[in-house]
Amino acid sequence: MKERLEKLQDDALSALRAAADEKSLQDVRVRFLGKKGELTEVMKGMRELAPDQRPVVGGLINKVKEQFEELFSSRREALQQQAIDRRLAQERVDVTLPGRKHFVGHKHPVTLVTEEIVAIFSRLGFTVEEGPEIEQDFYNFEALNIPRDHPARDMQDTFYISDDLVLRTHTSPVQIRTMLRQPPPVKVIAPGTVYRRDSDLTHSPMFHQIEGFLVDKGINFGDLKGILTHFLKEYFGEKLAVRFRPSFFPFTEPSAEVDIACVICSGQGCRVCKGTGWLEILGCGMIDPEVFAAVAYDSSLYSGFAFGMGLERIAMLKYGVNDLRLFFENDQRFLCQF
Repeated sequence: MKERLEKLQDDALSALRAAADEKSLQDVRVRFLGKKGELTEVMKGMRELAPDQRPVVGGLINKVKEQFEELFSSRREALQQQAIDRRLAQERVDVTLPGRKHFVGHKHPVTLVTEEIVAIFSRLGFTVEEGPEIEQDFYNFEALNIPRDHPARDMQDTFYISDDLVLRTHTSPVQIRTMLRQPPPVKVIAPGTVYRRDSDLTHSPMFHQIEGFLVDKGINFGDLKGILTHFLKEYFGEKLAVRFRPSFFPFTEPSAEVDIACVICSGQGCRVCKGTGWLEILGCGMIDPEVFAAVAYDSSLYSGFAFGMGLERIAMLKYGVNDLRLFFENDQRFLCQF
């Protein structure tokens, strides 16, 4: 029995060393230690031994089994490491090769314009407010002195969701929401997305505006002219010519359109300015007392002004873009120029 165990031990150790991969290693284990393995058969023969021989043979069997398990574990670790080494050798990265360039996106030109305008007005003490794009009729029209039978509603080309809900046609509803929430003085700009049923080279059904308004005691049209002239000269250059023309808006009285000298031809006259040398840039005016009445401001104590401008139009002038639709096509060749 002892000689048989020694031979079995030698055969098992040789088979383990010869195993070339984990599958063949597992086959060796089953061959010697499985339910029908060679060591199991030897253990079955112990009942034929004399009682005094069984402890000796049992000790030998346990010793053989322990050595087998130790070598099996050692051999399996070695084979696993070899497999890892082969895989690393096959999949290694050549760090001397040029790397793949990581594409970095760019801010949209409308975003760049918005941030620059917000920065200028922030330095003048204005804070930024926002409001919902789906707006109630009261905030979008009624409180801005545009009742349901007012002809100015036809000028807005509104997207109606229901009789009382619209996609806001301007950012002016933020003015109403802010004044209802906050007593004077207020000094706010409100950038945001607006919607109108219009689409061509210079109009889009979705575009961006920035509204600004200031309410306090003693505010007059001269304050409005001073703020807007300072803004336009800081944005387009100190030598920029600016003019104010009388106009009409339901929520301001008096109202004005603001023009700047054409940035394409420097006021000499070209196709862009239609030979006039001037470009309309924004609308403004003193806030109408009817608007103050809607937000419970005392118009005998307070006065204020408001202004609004289209951000795409300013971006077109600043960057020389001649088609508004380019801003909404997300063409990387266009966006990466800014």
